Amino acid sequence: MAARAAATQTYLDFERPLEPLDAEIARLAGASPGTREGERLRRLRAERRRVQQDLLARLTPWERVQLSRHPDRPSALDYLGVLCRDLIELHGDRRFGEDGAIVGGLARFRGHAVVVVAQQRGRTTAERVRRNFGMPRPEGYRKAVRLFELAERFARPVITLVDTQGAYPGIGAEERGQAEAIAASLRTLAGLRVPVVSAVIGEGGSGGALALALADRVLMQ
Repeated sequence: MAARAAATQTYLDFERPLEPLDAEIARLAGASPGTREGERLRRLRAERRRVQQDLLARLTPWERVQLSRHPDRPSALDYLGVLCRDLIELHGDRRFGEDGAIVGGLARFRGHAVVVVAQQRGRTTAERVRRNFGMPRPEGYRKAVRLFELAERFARPVITLVDTQGAYPGIGAEERGQAEAIAASLRTLAGLRVPVVSAVIGEGGSGGALALALADRVLMQ
């Protein structure tokens, strides 16, 4: 529910009171402090914060679910692009193929060498199809296991970002051992001796999310 450009903003039903405020804030965005327009912009921003806090205080359980699925919510790659440096993405499970729903590799976080594994939904229609709408297939979880074992071998902490409706339930995924792949990921995480931190940045549905969320510390927004 943070303020975004009005042209790209998607408003849920309960967010509609913010829409006219965001449009006016966008119109006055270039106003200089100390001018009449600048003062109006300051008041509008304060009013938006007040309205947003009021909306958040009255969310129903279903509206909280909708917020976790918000199409404008930052994705895993958005977070990794800001939080991590020198990200080297690794691909493939060395058994079947690549799964774009799970991204991961080697990176630096606050100067520390880490391994990151995340679920990525995609923004555009084409990217969502390529990422399978954030629903990992078995090869995605096996890629995650490969990265967890790499972290153990080189004594690197693990950071996982969870954002999925659940593992992909298609026939091909079941034939390639979806349940076994999730179980293998859980078993591997449970046995790691390096620190594991998991952050739920959106949805966290079923075993498909749990396969990356068995951690020493789990964070939620």
